[in-house]
Amino acid sequence: MDIIHLLPDAVANQIAAGEVIQRPASVLKELVENAIDAKATYIQIIIKDAGRTLIRIIDNGTGMSETDARLAFERHATSKIKEAADLFSLHTMGFRGEALASIAAVAHVDLQTRRAEDELGTKVEIAGSRVTKQEPIMCPVGSVFSIKNLFFNVPARRRFLKKNSTEMAHLLTEFYRIALVNPHIAFKFTADDEELFDLPESNTKQRIDAIFGKISKKSFSQQLLDIETATNLVKIKGYIGRPEAAQKNAHQYFFVNGRYMRHPYFHKAVMTAYSGLLQGENTPNYFIYFELEPDMIDVNIHPTKTEIKFAEEQLIWPILMAAVKETLGKFTVAPTIDFDQDNALEMPVPSKSELSNIRPPQTSFNPNYNPFGNTSSGSYKRQPLDWEKLYAGFEKKETTTQDILPQTAADMEKTTEPSTLHIDDTISKVFQFKDKYILTPVKSGLMLIDQQRAHIRILYEQYLQQLEQRKGISQQLLFPETIEIGMEDTPILEDLLPDLHALGFDMEKNGKNTFSINGIPSDLNAAEITGTIHDILDASKNTAIDIRQNKQETVALSLARATSIHHGKELGTEEMNDLINRLFACSAHAITPDGKPIVTIITHDELDKRFQ
Repeated sequence: MDIIHLLPDAVANQIAAGEVIQRPASVLKELVENAIDAKATYIQIIIKDAGRTLIRIIDNGTGMSETDARLAFERHATSKIKEAADLFSLHTMGFRGEALASIAAVAHVDLQTRRAEDELGTKVEIAGSRVTKQEPIMCPVGSVFSIKNLFFNVPARRRFLKKNSTEMAHLLTEFYRIALVNPHIAFKFTADDEELFDLPESNTKQRIDAIFGKISKKSFSQQLLDIETATNLVKIKGYIGRPEAAQKNAHQYFFVNGRYMRHPYFHKAVMTAYSGLLQGENTPNYFIYFELEPDMIDVNIHPTKTEIKFAEEQLIWPILMAAVKETLGKFTVAPTIDFDQDNALEMPVPSKSELSNIRPPQTSFNPNYNPFGNTSSGSYKRQPLDWEKLYAGFEKKETTTQDILPQTAADMEKTTEPSTLHIDDTISKVFQFKDKYILTPVKSGLMLIDQQRAHIRILYEQYLQQLEQRKGISQQLLFPETIEIGMEDTPILEDLLPDLHALGFDMEKNGKNTFSINGIPSDLNAAEITGTIHDILDASKNTAIDIRQNKQETVALSLARATSIHHGKELGTEEMNDLINRLFACSAHAITPDGKPIVTIITHDELDKRFQ
């Protein structure tokens, strides 16, 4: 009996949808890119219920004929490529012909479209890859895609969607990536009947300011520096942020030929140029646009087309780094360098023909050469080794630091268990070293404690208890603080408000992306309010598992880091003893919540060996 059979089209489309349509943001990306390819100059985006209920994309592009409107939903139906070679000369966004078929496989789709030369448009309704209606209709030139009830026929996929605030953040992220690289197109973005963005046609810098200037009290564009360079391999232009405007949650975007991309290798080039100019964990804002021949890149390596392979990325790396350094030098935010363009040497970049003529280096050798041919015996004899001398001074039962220190978190907890430490009450001395470590003698040797990590563990468990009991201690501010955050972060912070209230934050939303803070936890310094809120937001966005308990742990850890004593703070004897007692009262005292060691012990044997 034959066991191999062809999958039905509906099933095949659902499998393809799993690669292309991962969440509502994927639908927005594909449909807006199709509108751009249709030469639209105005695109309106309407979202309801974070895309679960409705994603509607309205454009004034070229529209489609009756036949094209129906054929567009077939798999691998595309107007962009006719042969495999076309994949390396692409100037458009979508090209595989999978997006519409994948969307139609997992949602209810309503399309209304008309070309300028047609008197009537076409309406197509599809549910789960099945065409339920196609008829002529009166409609304006362009297309209106309405995607309803996403994943209605794949309940497992629908259950795996995150909460609305998370999905909305992903929708806005995709919108930013598209809007930033298409300033010549006007966009309007509405979510749940609230207008979030109304962006007119503009230039790149105005578009950046229109999007991110909303979250800055000063004009966002004022902290941007122009970057531009051109070689026969690549053209680079865009904007980089001043070092003093760097932040932990910086806005960082790479685009190539009008397409957003991720590229850690080029990010390292930018960070290398900023070397020595940034403080702490801050990173710079940048919006960098690459232009090069389509056959020099391959965008066909991932369904989402955000991972792009460059043919000569190792040649582009120094060009990018030099361009960023040049800009920083020109605006005197880096050590001054003379960038006289008239006398500057052009960075040598090989042309395509030169690249094709490059040959790998060749080596040659004499197979008859014998380095031991001149010995008296005609052959080489290895000298005997005195193994006893080699290991002289080593004892058979000698142990090393690696043998003493625990290898896992569980081993560490066991090794530093209070019952095994036997802190001698007769030796009650504690010492602080480098204002960073606390040293105290124990029966087995010398115990070292990282004071900041110890305090983080103490505060973390304290805050978790407050979250469970919903009894945080708050101190009221004499002058309420106002904090503005990004549009994509607003729903996330709204979702965190109940837990923040439980920790002692008295805050409420008073605008689209503005929150007022009237009270803060008693342990928090008023000067650290803004930074702490942003740290909590960043940690929440980067949390992989969307579970309530996990969210509370994330908030507790972020606040513990913000309110803990830092390295460099001098502690008195009573403070150190109190810190030690509170640390060993914790449920887990040897490691921080994120797995870093807090306590280590140098044994008597290890100390004795250092004096041998």
